[in-house]
Amino acid sequence: MKEFLVELTTDIPEGTDPAEVDRRRAAEAVRAKELAATGHLVRLWRPVGELRSVGLWRADNEAELHEKVLDTLPLRSWMTSVVTAVESHPNDPGKADTA
Repeated sequence: MKEFLVELTTDIPEGTDPAEVDRRRAAEAVRAKELAATGHLVRLWRPVGELRSVGLWRADNEAELHEKVLDTLPLRSWMTSVVTAVESHPNDPGKADTA
C-alpha cells in the first residue's frame, strides 16, 4: 500500500442541527476505528483548537484513497481535503537499519 498525508478541514454549515452534528461525529468515530482496523488509517492528529485533522493514511492508490476510504467518512460532505503522497526518506529516524 502507498502512504498519504491527508489534511481534512471540517466546515459545519451554519444552521445545522446540533443533533445532526453529534450523530455524524459519533458515526465518524466508528468509521475511523474500522479504517484503522483495515490498515487504511495509520495515525491521526488534530492541531490544537482547530476543526482540522492531519493523518497518515494508506491505500493502493489515490483513487482508492478517495473513493473507498475518505468518501466513506460520515463528515465528508462537510470536509475539504489536501492529499499528499509520501514515501520514506533515506534519513527517516524511524526507518529500520538494514545495514
